[in-house]
Amino acid sequence: MTRELRRVAVIGGTRIPFCRSGTLYADLSNQDMMTAALNGLVDRFKLKGEHIDEVVGGAVVAHSRDFNLTRESVLGTKLAPSTPGVTMQQACGTSLQAALGTAAKIATGEIESGIACGSDTTSDAPIVFSKKFSKRLIELNTKKTILDKIRVFQGLTPAELTPQPPAVKEPRTGLGMGEHCELMAQEWGITRADQDQLAFESHTKAAAAYAEGWFDDLIVACAGVYRDNNLRADITLEKLASLKTAFDKTDKGTLTAGNSTPLTDGASAALLASEEWARARGLPIAAYLTYGQHWSNDFAHGDGLLMAPAIAVSKMLDRAGLTLQDFDFYEIHEAFAAQVLCTLKAWEDPAYCAKHMGKNAPLGSIDRSKMNVKGSSIAVGHPFAATGARIIGNLAKILSVNGGRGLISVCTAGGMGVTAIMESAKAA
Repeated sequence: MTRELRRVAVIGGTRIPFCRSGTLYADLSNQDMMTAALNGLVDRFKLKGEHIDEVVGGAVVAHSRDFNLTRESVLGTKLAPSTPGVTMQQACGTSLQAALGTAAKIATGEIESGIACGSDTTSDAPIVFSKKFSKRLIELNTKKTILDKIRVFQGLTPAELTPQPPAVKEPRTGLGMGEHCELMAQEWGITRADQDQLAFESHTKAAAAYAEGWFDDLIVACAGVYRDNNLRADITLEKLASLKTAFDKTDKGTLTAGNSTPLTDGASAALLASEEWARARGLPIAAYLTYGQHWSNDFAHGDGLLMAPAIAVSKMLDRAGLTLQDFDFYEIHEAFAAQVLCTLKAWEDPAYCAKHMGKNAPLGSIDRSKMNVKGSSIAVGHPFAATGARIIGNLAKILSVNGGRGLISVCTAGGMGVTAIMESAKAA
């Protein structure tokens, strides 16, 4: 038995303001923030008491207590308690991947509605002790008498009590994401000036979007915060040029705190549904989620940690029968300015496209004026798991206002990339 696939409507998204780690959300948990973002979505689309067929999301930096993060967050919202919550994670692609999975279920008729979400905080990161001390604590729980409990700690050394905070490093290489991106920038010949220019444009575009009220219905206040606190409306190229390099301290280094995303706390959510479900509730359809793709590369042996989205986009375009130029808007996540610029160069490079995509010709260039038109992660911040849903909500609004077709590209840890295509409901 075959079933005709249904179109997947994107109703819209909400997020809380994103804040630099250790600042305004220092006392909030992933659950606090995810619940706030979900309640913002409920309020925006009048979903109080509504049953949603599934809410899927997660966090990259999470405590063990967050094993059921999404369901616990749902239970704190005004949604019907019958709404299931599924916790998943794919690094920085988490909430975009959540949306693609939910969209597939909507397309096949398994569900009628779903929410993709993500939350992350490095202000409330889990701090653990050494493995040896952890084993002592586990053994302690098995002992019955006071004497046996005391014996567990025989031979305890101060070194065992040294805290081990989480490190954003790749287990396969021991290098941080910034260090990997430095290698990419050097391989592709990405200059410091070009990176600073992209960062400057991200801030100025986001500042202009705030000034015009663009984010008024996309952002819901949280903990007394109403605006992303990483955004610098007064940024200058001179100030960016004055910053020291952050990852490679030699003359080769080009990545700085200014042209890289900061550690960020925040959460976001996006509502997806069948056309019938949306229309039955009088909810306008902002856009359609039409294609998705994820891919990985052999970064541990030199492929470039954050280059997988370049390949994923190629695979997705082949399936969609589109070219790279068939888009009116491009939302390319700015983990680092260098990552975006490396991706653009890879699409233009015949040798790279032949080797990694099996192409006889390069994918070509894009019109840079169509890229990240309301700013992106360098300006507003990057709470790892929340970025995908932020982009979905933002692009849905762009397409609802302007029409056309948009491409999403998100790089992730582990040499993976998650991509998607969205199309305006105006063309439907």
